[in-house]
Amino acid sequence: MANNAIDMSKLKKVLRLFKNGSMSNRKIAEAVELDKNTVNKYINQAKKDSLSVDELLALDDPVLAHRMTGGNAAYSDSRFEYLKDRLPYYASELRRPHVTMQLLWEEYSRESEHPYGITQFKEHLNRYIAGTEEKTASTILKDLYVGGEKAFLDFAGGKMRYVDIDTGELREAEVFVATLPATDYGFATAVPSQKVEDFLTAVERFFEHIGGVPKILVPDNLKSAVIKRENGMPVLNNLFDDFCNHYGCVAIPARPARPKDKSGVEDHVKIVYRRVFAALRNETFYSIDELNAAIARKMHEHNQKRMQQRPQTREELFLAIEKPHLMSLPKERYEVKFYTKLTVQDNCCIYLGRDMHYYSVPYKYIGFRMQVIFTATVVRIYMPDGEFVREWPRDRTPGGYTTEETDMASNSQAYRRRSPAYYIGMSRGVNANLGTVVETMFARLSKGTPPEVLYNRCDALLRLQRNTEPRLFDLACESAIRFDRCSYRFIDHAIKSKCLGILEASRLDDMDAPPEHENIRGMFT
Repeated sequence: MANNAIDMSKLKKVLRLFKNGSMSNRKIAEAVELDKNTVNKYINQAKKDSLSVDELLALDDPVLAHRMTGGNAAYSDSRFEYLKDRLPYYASELRRPHVTMQLLWEEYSRESEHPYGITQFKEHLNRYIAGTEEKTASTILKDLYVGGEKAFLDFAGGKMRYVDIDTGELREAEVFVATLPATDYGFATAVPSQKVEDFLTAVERFFEHIGGVPKILVPDNLKSAVIKRENGMPVLNNLFDDFCNHYGCVAIPARPARPKDKSGVEDHVKIVYRRVFAALRNETFYSIDELNAAIARKMHEHNQKRMQQRPQTREELFLAIEKPHLMSLPKERYEVKFYTKLTVQDNCCIYLGRDMHYYSVPYKYIGFRMQVIFTATVVRIYMPDGEFVREWPRDRTPGGYTTEETDMASNSQAYRRRSPAYYIGMSRGVNANLGTVVETMFARLSKGTPPEVLYNRCDALLRLQRNTEPRLFDLACESAIRFDRCSYRFIDHAIKSKCLGILEASRLDDMDAPPEHENIRGMFT
């Protein structure tokens, strides 16, 4: 399997669905549109891996890809061979009064020469029980959805508005809608746009509102969730895929032209139009927070209304059917990850263009195209095959360098010690006029601008000097000083034009000046 976004997305889905324990391998294969044998291979490899499924999912993409698909043979754990034959016995014992997993693990530990720890023991036993117990589906709705299993996500087509109190402008907000189909419980919130960051914020608010995480998210092919489709299979946005990985759920977008896949959320969008949009049509809001408070109030009233065909409210059904089966929220909030590929430059650094900042790696990687994952706080650098290379705290200083001395080759140490004085001295050593040009460039930097922004231009001027006929280069630098145009662009243009315009201007200046003649000089003495 190639190490790319779509394959990693599928692999993570397989692992998460397997971890949830609510679907057979065949059903997992259908859900992610993979061959059953491929799914079996992934799951068997995960079972044999020394890391648990949670630990595998916690790995960064390059590491997980290298571990699961990089060709390293997964070994068979003899501990599981011993345990798997005794799982039916432990499951039956657990149904007896007062028997706990702790007690069964203590008995197992005494009997086994190389026992699992209690966490891994519980994981294997829970998987076995989840796979063998008869599944009881909710019969509240005709579609027989299972409580806590799915949530449908969409944006309403219409927009709500609020007044920006600072500018007086009328601003529009997108309305995100989510519903839990087993109970028809609804949620809505306003966000500034449908961009992926705002979409993830809305989904996170939904999780916090319901106090848990559904096992499967079904977005309606939103651009913020699905970036494209390949051979009919949706390719998830990397950020959304990471978001699902963090919360332990799986995203399976609704299929095009399959209205049943998304009928629940589309019905709820209509409800939101009636009970939120229409109900608040005459109210004015002066911030998006004020708007969201009103939306939350109306959705709370909606969920507490008695349903027409049932004696309960949606909230009552949610607490009885959905809430107990939701997965727990993780302790830490999701931090957005960004992915890119960057080449290690001759200065032993990658250049993160978003921050205009350099980060060093060992000099032996010069010329390699590295995989880079960065968040709001950290930058991680990997080899193309997933091997971890370096982690740095993220620094947004434009033109700055975050380096380690040992990363540099011996002939690169001078590169790290660069300074204005270093470049002025270097320039004067090869050409006096060039030294004046470089000194002028540094002197005219605006206050607060770091001198590092000129280092690459100084390097370019020195290269230009080495590759240009000395008399022509000196004339170009002299002209830059004369016309107060001390810049690489001016000097490079002058050299390319052989200083033709400059020489013509010089001749005109000479014609305007009085001739150097003995008699004329005498006239002014």
